[in-house]
Amino acid sequence: MAHFAKVENGLITQVISVSNSDTANAEGVEMESIGAAFCERLLGGDWKQTSYNGKMRKNYAGIGYAYDAGRDAFIAPQPFPSWVLNEQTCQWEAPVPMPADGKIYAWDEDAKAWVEA
Repeated sequence: MAHFAKVENGLITQVISVSNSDTANAEGVEMESIGAAFCERLLGGDWKQTSYNGKMRKNYAGIGYAYDAGRDAFIAPQPFPSWVLNEQTCQWEAPVPMPADGKIYAWDEDAKAWVEA
């Protein structure tokens, strides 16, 4: 199973699963371009392949995510105004690392700190 994300105005509006046979050429070799063309014929629009393991386009796409063509990456919406984008992973990071003491924490944007939940 392959997964493809529909990109409209830089945002992901749909994510679908596609059979491997619909992404393969006559020799059985899977290719993103074939899968994207299949999605376009089926549903219209611009499609990019995504993967659960993050080996493709940094992150698995989700509805509401952005597609950054320059980075060729899917980027989740910014969770809090103080968080910054890690350029390597394309994931948002808090300005203060979460404690690694095994307790459960939640981010307090007003205090710009992790608070025990």
